[in-house]
Amino acid sequence: MNEFAPDDERDGPPRTLLVAAIVIAVGAVVAVLAVAATRESTPTRQPVAIAAAPAPQADSDACRALMAVLPDDLDDYHRAQAMAPAPASTAAWEAEPGSDLVVLRCGIDRPDDFVASSPLQGVDDVNWFRIPGEDRTTWVTVDRPVYIALTLPAGSGPTPIQRISTAVGQSMPAIVPNPGPIR
Repeated sequence: MNEFAPDDERDGPPRTLLVAAIVIAVGAVVAVLAVAATRESTPTRQPVAIAAAPAPQADSDACRALMAVLPDDLDDYHRAQAMAPAPASTAAWEAEPGSDLVVLRCGIDRPDDFVASSPLQGVDDVNWFRIPGEDRTTWVTVDRPVYIALTLPAGSGPTPIQRISTAVGQSMPAIVPNPGPIR
């Protein structure tokens, strides 16, 4: 065959048909890869385990009122379904499936370390007592009818405690803190 022959005399399919077939094939491959990537990047959220802890006032009216107004989202953290049987008046939020949880417990006992000389942190008119930990910190409300613990993973930022403070303020009146005696 002569390479300088007119297009209608060359062997094989027309050039435009070949280009169209290649474009369609590449598009199909890209579509399949996009669907596969989307399905792999959205893991299914599973119920989370919340360990039981003493909370003698968990069934109180104050805790029920708080549980009714808790937000679904705390910035990057989303409300997680608790694995049954879940302790009364508890809630959890997670940023990603399997990540460290933000955990709320309502109706706990007064922390032993909360004494008259303890420093407090005010967040949106709610006073919190800080209990530091290695990779998480627990904050306990001390000016409400019941004690509420909020455990935050390191690096969770201020939004979770701000959003919970708003819910606490909406659902419970403030009272004068009742610390234990100085030891």
